[in-house]
Amino acid sequence: MLLGFSILCMLTACHNSTTPDVSAIKIQLPTERFDQDFFSLDTTNLALSLQHLQNKYPAFLNDFLYNILGLAPQKDSILKSVPQFLAAYKNIQDSVNSHYKDFEKQMAIVETGLKYMHYYFPDYTLPKNIITYTGPIESYGNVLTSSGLAVGLQLYLGRDFPAYHTEYIEDIYPAYISRRFEPGYIPVNCMKNLIGDLFIDSSSRLPLVQQMIEAGKRLYVLKHLLPQVSDTLLTGYTTSQLDGCNKNEGLIWAFFVQNDLLFVTDPSIIRDYMNDAPKTQALGDASPGFIGQFVGWKIVEKWMDAHAKTSLQDLMEIPAKQIYDQAKYKPR
Repeated sequence: MLLGFSILCMLTACHNSTTPDVSAIKIQLPTERFDQDFFSLDTTNLALSLQHLQNKYPAFLNDFLYNILGLAPQKDSILKSVPQFLAAYKNIQDSVNSHYKDFEKQMAIVETGLKYMHYYFPDYTLPKNIITYTGPIESYGNVLTSSGLAVGLQLYLGRDFPAYHTEYIEDIYPAYISRRFEPGYIPVNCMKNLIGDLFIDSSSRLPLVQQMIEAGKRLYVLKHLLPQVSDTLLTGYTTSQLDGCNKNEGLIWAFFVQNDLLFVTDPSIIRDYMNDAPKTQALGDASPGFIGQFVGWKIVEKWMDAHAKTSLQDLMEIPAKQIYDQAKYKPR
């Protein structure tokens, strides 16, 4: 069954009139530019220079060397590999320095997100800082560490950055992924990491509709943490894809109902609707991948419309089956 996704007007961020005022919540979130300190290492006396860096970043340097760079934990290996990485990625770091002379715009959005995080989830321990780094392009772009929120700026240099369009990197990051390598995704990915840390996803064995709802819960929470951010950034869809989903909401739901897909548990079927992809094959070339999050989001929205006093904490703890049964979701 193919659905026609048409291009409508550009979506802008939706501002809910009930968005709470968090201006009185104080968040201290300093930025530590590990990327600049690392690329300033003195390779003529690398062991001593690394020791100074260890003193400044006692936990994160190990995370970077062993988990992000993937180096062997032997001194000789580190002293050999670090200069090689510095030389290979000098041009990338030069671009990072040019793109991110400061980090204030992204920081302001992340700080606001943390204020909402504290408002909705006051018992959650917020990260104390943001650490920026430049790692391998094929490595992580955003991780939550014991040192704080770590942002790999090598993956936020803009969709047209030439290094993303080599044959090797395009095999790892096709265009539908690299188009999201934009600065606007930094706050989104930071908040996703915090949601994932607070609520471990254990839905992989549930029927498809329940997995959709669990993904929808996370998107619903994300929208409340970043109410000023556009839905296209929150979903990762293009404007035309999201417009098409909204216009064809009833047809999308009918597709799952008519094809008896809601209660399937076969991972080989579920992945077509719950994994990132350039499109959802059965819904046509203009559809987005991971369409399940959109369906789940709309089910959660309908349920929350009828249970407006439910906190986000309680929402996340309510079984997906209960939400499905009570929502009576049936869009036209």
